[in-house]
Amino acid sequence: MNTTSRTVALLALVAGCPSPKPPTGAATPTEADAFVKKADALLREAWVARDLAGWDYATDLTDEKAAKAAAEEEATMAVTSALVEEAGRYANVEGIDEATARQIHLLRLSTPLPSPKDAEKRAELAALTSTLAGMYGKGEYCKDGVCRDLGQLEDVLAKSRNPDELLDAWAGWRTVSPAMKPHYARFVELANEGARDQGFTDVGASWRLGYDMPAADVEAETDRLWKQVEPLYEQLHCYVRHELGEKYGTELVPQDGPMPAHLLGNMWSQEWGNIYDIVAPYPESPSIDVTAALAAKGWDEMKMVKAGEGFFTSLGLQPLPETFWERSMFLQPEGREVQCHASAWDVQWNGDVRIKMCIKRTADDFRTIHHELGHDYYFLYYKQHPVLFQNGAHDGFHEAIGDVLALSITPKYLQEVGLIGATVEPTPESVVNDQMVVALDKIAFLPFARMIDQWRWDVFSGEITPEEYNQAWWDLVLEYQGLVPPVARTEADFDPGAKYHIPANTPYLRYFFAAILQFQLYDALCKTAGHEGPLHTCTLYGSEEAGTKLAEMLTLGASQPWPDALEKVTGTRQMDAQPMVTYFDPLMTWLEEQNTGRECGWQP
Repeated sequence: MNTTSRTVALLALVAGCPSPKPPTGAATPTEADAFVKKADALLREAWVARDLAGWDYATDLTDEKAAKAAAEEEATMAVTSALVEEAGRYANVEGIDEATARQIHLLRLSTPLPSPKDAEKRAELAALTSTLAGMYGKGEYCKDGVCRDLGQLEDVLAKSRNPDELLDAWAGWRTVSPAMKPHYARFVELANEGARDQGFTDVGASWRLGYDMPAADVEAETDRLWKQVEPLYEQLHCYVRHELGEKYGTELVPQDGPMPAHLLGNMWSQEWGNIYDIVAPYPESPSIDVTAALAAKGWDEMKMVKAGEGFFTSLGLQPLPETFWERSMFLQPEGREVQCHASAWDVQWNGDVRIKMCIKRTADDFRTIHHELGHDYYFLYYKQHPVLFQNGAHDGFHEAIGDVLALSITPKYLQEVGLIGATVEPTPESVVNDQMVVALDKIAFLPFARMIDQWRWDVFSGEITPEEYNQAWWDLVLEYQGLVPPVARTEADFDPGAKYHIPANTPYLRYFFAAILQFQLYDALCKTAGHEGPLHTCTLYGSEEAGTKLAEMLTLGASQPWPDALEKVTGTRQMDAQPMVTYFDPLMTWLEEQNTGRECGWQP
């Protein structure tokens, strides 16, 4: 059956054929139960078809597969929209089962892309999603007859210390996104129409309702957590700015304001680990070089993935299925274009877990593998639930799980898996070095993760119009990150589109919450494992007690509100950034000493 025929058949089932429309009048609990069972079957069929097509396209960027992915996306939108409309009839049924009520609630929030009722507009929106994804995935910067893709340009940002080369790569990638702007503006119009059709104010409001609290409270909760860690970011910013000034000169890096965005080793300045060589606190007491260790030990890409699996099995969790090894994409294939952006999938919503990466033998990708496998293990442990419960407790949990394991990549762990030999006792200098390595990624990331959805919330609400897209983006970058573009930007540019998650319409607040949650969960699991000593010295590797706690949380999926899941591991029901602050105590003390007498901060 082709996609069009299957869509018609699915919609007929949604409508409850032979009746052309769902029943009217007061609903009963029995009818509500029957509805969620029907919804589960229809969503499963639609989502599997969509994700199979999406996987095929992501791993082979052809026009034919783009068309297939767009068609399946449209079919999923149609089925989801129809089910969401019908779900309103069952939302307030008295005596309804708790699990049924939660599935109905989650159904209304089941897609980050609410689609319009109008079939032509729905088809247009589906086509726009594929168009934007393809423009990003195929993006190249060509100069003097040489074309470079994102990965090659990222290598320049990571490795070059020539400011002209850095600027060229930074600005070059941003030549890919201006053409996205009209498509994105239309995308926002159509997605908002879909949100209104489904009873939401706009798309951003629908996203914020996914956190088991009123949408209006989510921004306040985000700000509360950010305020807990903002002092640490300001100290890190102040120190890094000074070191960059020493490296590149204070004309390029003024010491009383924001930093230029192209000097921080990352295309979006969201993580700064690639400039560790410039800002290392104690170069004479170097941190462990995991990239060098991988090369020295001859670890290939498969060995890196096997090590990631081994961490989870050391906790008593099950091995990955054989299909994972058969169906994943670990390397960039020759002869075809693919989306190299790392991602994890349960393509058939039944434990068909995979990862999609173009793995490089680096410390970053070693950590990323652990992160993506965290998604896959979550998929595996909640796959027994109805599909609406096959999700994280909230989306930040999904992102946090793998990073909890990544925090455990300590010298002790690296020794356990044979990457390094016996190590000497850490010194105060080596501790500060190691903490700097982590902070350059974890702490530097927080303000970026905070601002990106703020931009989208304001775009979806209409507070930011298409005529202000780029200026509003950089206003938020300045406010939260203390950064400015290295060259003049105008509204002819569309710098938000240079970040994958904007054209892909992937909500980003999850990454902010995940950054907080990973330390909170790590702290609690370390206590369960019986760890003694400073938090930053803990590795969970080999602790089946910690694994048992973790599995209890993973198994819940989204079947209960997230405070219930958090309580399984931490004993508390509120997210808290204090464990993150505690983890970095040694670094914070050192940074404050280094920054004495400096003019820290910047003026928005």
